[in-house]
Amino acid sequence: MIRPAVVLNYIGKIVVIIGIAMMTSVFWSIYYQEEIIWRIVLAALITIIAGLLLSRIDKHGKSLNYREGFAVVTLGWVAASFFGTLPFLLSGYMPSFADAIFETVSGFTTTGATILTDVEALPKSLLFWRSLTQWLGGMGIMALFIAIIVGMGTRANQIFRAEIPGPVSDKISPRIRETAKILWTTYVVMSVVLFFLLYIFGMDVFDAFCHTFSTMATGGFSTKNQSVGFYSSPYIQWTIIIFMFIAGTNFSLHYFAYKKRSLKGYIQNREFKLYSGIILVAAALCAVGMSQIPAMEEKIRTSLFQVVSIITTTGYGTADYDQWSALGKSVILILMFIGGCAGSTSGNIKVGRHLIMLQRAAIEIKKMIHPKALIPVRLGGRVISIDLVVNVLQFFFIYMAIIFIGTITMGAMGLDLLSGFSAVATCLGNVGPGFGLVGPTQNFGFMPDVGKYILSLLMLLGRLEIYPVLVLLMPSYWKE
Repeated sequence: MIRPAVVLNYIGKIVVIIGIAMMTSVFWSIYYQEEIIWRIVLAALITIIAGLLLSRIDKHGKSLNYREGFAVVTLGWVAASFFGTLPFLLSGYMPSFADAIFETVSGFTTTGATILTDVEALPKSLLFWRSLTQWLGGMGIMALFIAIIVGMGTRANQIFRAEIPGPVSDKISPRIRETAKILWTTYVVMSVVLFFLLYIFGMDVFDAFCHTFSTMATGGFSTKNQSVGFYSSPYIQWTIIIFMFIAGTNFSLHYFAYKKRSLKGYIQNREFKLYSGIILVAAALCAVGMSQIPAMEEKIRTSLFQVVSIITTTGYGTADYDQWSALGKSVILILMFIGGCAGSTSGNIKVGRHLIMLQRAAIEIKKMIHPKALIPVRLGGRVISIDLVVNVLQFFFIYMAIIFIGTITMGAMGLDLLSGFSAVATCLGNVGPGFGLVGPTQNFGFMPDVGKYILSLLMLLGRLEIYPVLVLLMPSYWKE
């Protein structure tokens, strides 16, 4: 049975967190003496007050039941996206709700797709909020919620598992709240390190903040129209490459490497090794066709930057890969269906799921020779149950089915096959840029409003990894 008052109580607390975070944009409005300062303040106050009112509906703070956990996850993200549009709407820079919701959902889901033609025309406070939405969504709004709010009850584990991406959610601590706190602490510490490196290598404080948020969240929003390509400094580009790679790695590995003062966890992790191997091979293949770049270091840096940016679903750009050779474009297209590691901030299918499917395929071939053999699937040193294998296969099937249906829908709106297919794939995979009309130098502003709403839904489906959203759409979920 769903108790609306209990669900709204928890959603209200999430909205309050969003409102408090929104208030930080006011500092930049004051610093740059922007005329929209009071509109940003109004947006934050509306959000905080609405959150407080919602949280007062259930004054007793009852624990969630199983069904309510799914509702809090999905509706919490919807509420965060809805209230996150207010700075854009009230400022007047995005008067269309379709544009505002697309940009906000793209931010919170760390997709990085944008409707903006001229990013630099936005006030600094809006650019900061735009980047901050990605940082909040990177490690997860629900994970932050669990880390902050005391007394979540037994459903904290369900909420955590529903949001943290990947087939397996690692519990660093037996207490799920402690796990969420450790992951967020690791995330914050790495963000601080990246901020100082970007500042040392030439970014001003504001741009360093914004690019830190987008890089660690593997989101891809930039304060510049040319994205990271605006910064010609190899030091900045190499720094972002390294931290995109780090952000695309399971954060549990980072924590244990620090705690044990050893890199052994990375070396022994099969998912991490496959993730690293894919990047090296893909970068080498892309570099082969770059005859237009004579300098070897620049060629390696350009190919590696774009490969890491796409596989981690960051979506930054230093080059227009839509103009690359057929080999380079093919590699980039394939990377749009891979993603980073489970437990990272990146989106997409995830290397872990591909590893499980590859192992299962190999086992099926072996069983044709040895029908009675019992060969388990392993991931991260543990045996994977057949139920999880089935779950992964179902996820992949539903994922591809959504892409096929989405592509047909985009075609019905007049998009050519490549543009429509890549728009759906890049939004569902939370990648950002695609090919054709939605390529790395283009934007989604030309899409009709209905198209923006559909792609916003796909971004949300991709960030929550489909199941939590689909559960709410099933009639049986709402029956007692």
